[in-house]
Amino acid sequence: MRLTLKSDYWRSIASVLTGSAIAQIIPILGALVIARLYSPGEFGIFASWLGGVVFLGVLITVRFETALAIEQDGAPRAHAVYSVVITSLVVAVGFMLATLLVLYVFPEITQTVSLTLLLCAVPTALTIGLLQTWLSWAAAEGHYGLLSKMRICGASSITFLQIGLGCIHPNATVLGIGYFLGGLIACGIAIKLMPLRVPGREIGKAKTVKGFWYRQRRFPQFSLPADAINSAAAQLPVIIVAHRYGAEVAGLLAMTLRILGAPLGLLGKSVLDVFKRHAASRYREYGECRDIYIRTFKVLSLGSLIFVAVMLFLSEPIFVIFFGEKWRFSGTIATWMLPYFALAFIASPLSYMVYIAGKQNLDLLWQVALLAMTVTALSVFQDYAVALKVYSVGYAALYVVYVAMSYHFSLGDKR
Repeated sequence: MRLTLKSDYWRSIASVLTGSAIAQIIPILGALVIARLYSPGEFGIFASWLGGVVFLGVLITVRFETALAIEQDGAPRAHAVYSVVITSLVVAVGFMLATLLVLYVFPEITQTVSLTLLLCAVPTALTIGLLQTWLSWAAAEGHYGLLSKMRICGASSITFLQIGLGCIHPNATVLGIGYFLGGLIACGIAIKLMPLRVPGREIGKAKTVKGFWYRQRRFPQFSLPADAINSAAAQLPVIIVAHRYGAEVAGLLAMTLRILGAPLGLLGKSVLDVFKRHAASRYREYGECRDIYIRTFKVLSLGSLIFVAVMLFLSEPIFVIFFGEKWRFSGTIATWMLPYFALAFIASPLSYMVYIAGKQNLDLLWQVALLAMTVTALSVFQDYAVALKVYSVGYAALYVVYVAMSYHFSLGDKR
């Protein structure tokens, strides 16, 4: 039985990895064109806007989509997806009304950020939330082929629209519009691939949604603030750097995070999609999932070591060759960020143990520490080089704590 489990586990990861590889290659190749169409300054403005949008995307779903893997297969999970969609739509309407109110009271905001980007923020965040819900649903059901198709469609639509529109008018607003329209197309394709058909008579009744809210109440109580803090901490570097050191430096940093994040997403997300289904099932059945955790940790550690060895010596030449001389400093920043990326590559997929073990309260404390470290590292030091290096090392140290914590959770009843 254990041999079969291992075989199915790695076969599933290989299946998701194939689709994820294509989904990651598309934006990487697209970045080669985008880097030549848009200036670092315009890309920095877009990256700052996108940081806020991604943060809203976390809030819109109230993080209920992360609970889908914990729900039972079939009809119970379909009801859960329905509940997540209703929740997201209600929250998005509230955010849109708040946005219109802010624009009415403070019209001068449009002097720093274009009105189009401001009006696109909430709709774009909604597409992010809905697409993530469908990706989580596909992963929870074990539909890894559909999961790969959704990722590929999302990457393709966003990248091609940003390039196509950029040929007409390459500025930050166009980048934002391309991201929104691409996300909208991706959501439509995801819904087409996995139509939401909720069985039973409760689809029109509020108790379906209320029952889900009550059953998974720990997610808005602990996971929402934790993931909101995590999202803020992830987006703050570009925003703070843009404020303190200018849009150009922020654009160089944003490109570094985008390119180095691609290989992390390639294997890390593939492992996460499979790990959370297998680990959650085993934990429900046996009260622990140590073996799956250890095997996954070893593979991620090996991948991290290879990644660091390559980027340590080749990061700057890679950026110059593929993106042009004006992006050379992004390669330098990449070497500073290696400690962070190396540990993130290992810790991020394994972090789902927090949800499986129901320890979201401890995750919230860790996220608070992360936010404090991020703000301190990027705000105290006057030299941005020192600030980014301290930020990278501090993040890596916190990830070491997270790995130890998640391993402890994987022991379950054996602790």
